[in-house]
Amino acid sequence: MSHFVRVRFAPSPTGPLHLGGIRTALYNYLFAKKYGGTFVLRIEDTDQKRFVPNSESYIIKTLKWCHIEPDEGVGYGGPYYPYHQSKRLNIYRYYINKLLEKGDAYYAFETDEDLDRKRKEYKEIGLTFSYNYENRNKLDNSLNMTNKQLKKKLGACSSYVIRFKINPGEKLKMHDIIRGCITVDTDHLDDKILLKSYGGATYHLASTVDDHLMKITHVIRGEEWLSSLALHSLLYRSFGWESPNFAHLPLILRKDGKGKISKRDADMLDFPIYPMQWMNNNTIIPGYKELGYFPDAFVNMLALLGWNPGGEREIFSLQELIKSFSLKRIRKSGVFFDIKKVYWFNKRYLIKKKEEVFSFLCKKVQKNTISKYKTDYFWKVINLTINRIHFIHEIWEHSFYFFIRPSFYDPYFFNKIKNNHEKIILKLNDAKSSLYKINKFISVNLKLFFQNYKENKCRIKMMQLFRLSLVGSLKGVDIFIIFEMIGKEESIQRLDNLINKIKEKI
Repeated sequence: MSHFVRVRFAPSPTGPLHLGGIRTALYNYLFAKKYGGTFVLRIEDTDQKRFVPNSESYIIKTLKWCHIEPDEGVGYGGPYYPYHQSKRLNIYRYYINKLLEKGDAYYAFETDEDLDRKRKEYKEIGLTFSYNYENRNKLDNSLNMTNKQLKKKLGACSSYVIRFKINPGEKLKMHDIIRGCITVDTDHLDDKILLKSYGGATYHLASTVDDHLMKITHVIRGEEWLSSLALHSLLYRSFGWESPNFAHLPLILRKDGKGKISKRDADMLDFPIYPMQWMNNNTIIPGYKELGYFPDAFVNMLALLGWNPGGEREIFSLQELIKSFSLKRIRKSGVFFDIKKVYWFNKRYLIKKKEEVFSFLCKKVQKNTISKYKTDYFWKVINLTINRIHFIHEIWEHSFYFFIRPSFYDPYFFNKIKNNHEKIILKLNDAKSSLYKINKFISVNLKLFFQNYKENKCRIKMMQLFRLSLVGSLKGVDIFIIFEMIGKEESIQRLDNLINKIKEKI
């Protein structure tokens, strides 16, 4: 593979990137880096009607968060400026004139209303209207006019679009790196618009021209563009340019079987589809970043969403992904997205990032208590609780009782206590007296203490009461470890607090 590999990620600024978009960026990045090539960011903003403010900054921030920053393009500069298609209209005009001169494009003067009428007429007789070689000679376009008639029409400032002229009767053979050989009968193609009525280029013209001028060697894009491959190949041939290598990525499908993941469904799905937070009609839609996912865990998950490195291994650093990546190992069929798998990835990375958990927990403790704790104590708490969490921010919820007393008690269990409060208070006071007598307040001795409760049912009930007093609920790590770590004095104080709370509620 040549080291002159150049790929581009070319999103439209019509909203935030979703899983499919950022995966396309990732695969382009991995491919470029593997071969020492260049990863270009181009903004394809030809459709101004669908432009959404802040989309561009969102795209750049997302790429930075994922650590897959471009080498060149919008926000990064480069030799092929400008990288916004809206600033390249004169370039497209130049190349559309070349197609017109060659006879591979033509003016079409029908309005939207004219075409809607045509579609309706065809539908009424059970047919589907297509602006193609069979119909174009019966329509209002320059193919049916003399040069004099065309000049008069253009001189009258009549509204028009420019269409690409498809020649019928050809079995067009193309190659896709992922899907292999693809053959399309040009009889089934329509004459797509290349230049819109207001003078703006369509995606088909703009992307083809830009990919050529920016020396793009590989176009790696979503499967939704596969249907445009024939047109783009014909455009390259018409211009006399060498076509780049194409690779069309599989769709990311919803696990419930209801089609592909789409931005339109973002606020209705029970899992996030955006890498970062997005505001839609004053509604904040959280992304993976805000929900606590690590960017490298997110990228690792995304890389395997359609690409198979071979073997059983699933955890890869970004550098390892670059080294292993291959377009030929991308699957053809759609891939199902499973949020449970994303949890799993974040968990694996969390275990590797204990230093970050340590820093987070230290800050939480400093915010919630004036007590001083040794570093070893923090590490012991982390090692006891890390297997219970998937995100850094969950560590406090699962470890606070090692640092502060519970501020409330589980209402369900607490209400059960109230029904037999006198007996329970008596048992707790007796237990307090016994705990005072334990000289070495360690888990081994505490286990022996609980063996004094001969009946299993009674032992379980007392352990639940102790856990409620220490934690505030029936959750948490081994109760004997909690006792030992917070110490005798604090343990007895928490028992007193529970007793006083029961008395208050009677």
